[in-house]
Amino acid sequence: MANRRLVLDANILIRAVLGVRVRSLIENYCERVAFFVAEPGFQEAQAYLAEIAPARGIGEAIWRDTLQRVMAAVQTIAPDELERSGVQARARIGARDPEDWPTLAAALLLDCPIWTEDQDFFGAGVATWTTATVEHFLREP
Repeated sequence: MANRRLVLDANILIRAVLGVRVRSLIENYCERVAFFVAEPGFQEAQAYLAEIAPARGIGEAIWRDTLQRVMAAVQTIAPDELERSGVQARARIGARDPEDWPTLAAALLLDCPIWTEDQDFFGAGVATWTTATVEHFLREP
């Protein structure tokens, strides 16, 4: 049973679908770490994948199937739940990237870090991990 939590940014879901390393980390640690994504982040990932996967020669059925397999290990947080910390998240993210507030709201709601490649979360008051360093977090007891 997972006793740690980590919020995934949309760019991490995209990397999980298009690459191997992120997907492998999620699969290898999903028994020890509970992974979450804000529903708007999930929708953002789907929209980007619909645009960029074909350019990489990946058909819609393939990327959707891969995303579905990844999401079997990821819990989605609904917009109404995100609103509980939405005001605080919007204030903290400021003008850096106002569209990222749901991911920050999820991290505030769950009191946990964010796995992202996006620097817009830096200085927002929650820990952030990149793919290059997240395994340190994932391995911790």
